Amino acid sequence: MTLAAQVVVRRGPLTVDLAVRVADGEVLAVLGPNGAGKSTLLRVLAGLLPLDGGRVVVDGDTVWDDDRVHVPAHRRSLGMVFQDHLLFPHLSITDNVAFGLRTRGVRRPAARGTAQGWLERVGLAGLGDRRPGELSGGQAQRAALARALVGDPRLLLLDEPLSALDARTRLTVRAELRRHLADFAGSAVLVSHDPVDAMALADRVVVVEDGAVVQAGTPAEVARRPRTDYVARLVGLVLLPGTAAGTTVALDGGGAVSVGEPASGPVFAAIRPASVSLYLQRPAGSPRNVWPARLVAATPHGSEVRCDLAGEVPLTADVTATSFAELGLAPGADVWASVKAADVTVYTR
Repeated sequence: MTLAAQVVVRRGPLTVDLAVRVADGEVLAVLGPNGAGKSTLLRVLAGLLPLDGGRVVVDGDTVWDDDRVHVPAHRRSLGMVFQDHLLFPHLSITDNVAFGLRTRGVRRPAARGTAQGWLERVGLAGLGDRRPGELSGGQAQRAALARALVGDPRLLLLDEPLSALDARTRLTVRAELRRHLADFAGSAVLVSHDPVDAMALADRVVVVEDGAVVQAGTPAEVARRPRTDYVARLVGLVLLPGTAAGTTVALDGGGAVSVGEPASGPVFAAIRPASVSLYLQRPAGSPRNVWPARLVAATPHGSEVRCDLAGEVPLTADVTATSFAELGLAPGADVWASVKAADVTVYTR
């Protein structure tokens, strides 16, 4: 286990109290809303923010233990990739990548040679003499990754490394980052608010809200069975807590949902927006889940329109842009929403 940390930091009204363990060769993604404590955790692991309690251990060596032990950031075996790459604007790309080696006493020719090898590995061969301002956003972030990895760190920290990139560049850099992380022998911690990045890059995910871990598991486990509304919305689900009795779930907020499989006790009922159908009149036949609702917001979502609905059962529906236009929908419209019982996922709270 390369990294084992118990981090306690008090930031005004928020107390961040997080425990993380990351094995050799493992990538841990930390997801959470703004202000949840993700960046606080990363800054502590990097040696940039003091602890109010707890301990950080890397490769069996304590690098931070309250006020008693503090190994400065520059003496830790770590690399860090920032959201905005933070390359030195006055240095060439080669010298940026070589900077960490130079601070450790490596002679300039050797440091530059190693840096140039890493620039080739990240697809920047021939660009080493340029300054950061002459690179595209994707190229600059590749250079930042090379700078983080050039010293063969035991711990790699990535702070929203893809969020500043445009959509097309993001896809390319994400694929390259996945390849480099697969070859990385140490532990990696990725902070992100994007579930796609976490699902694509991480072996495990922890979700942080209000300074505490609210869910942890593999990306598939977290996506399949979210435990909070924040996680559910991240993975595109509506989460309805309630109490099950047979094939009926009485919701905590009022109303009820029929489900396909019998259950009992406190549960979550999860509904995908694609499973919600909208009508202007109550649908004919005998669907088991039909509720009146009001359309409160409509947002383009790829080739579809995501519709937020208020009513006895709060829902989100995805409808095609064509259907949205044919139904004449607009915020404030009264509709009927229907969901098949078989399309409702139920699991224990």
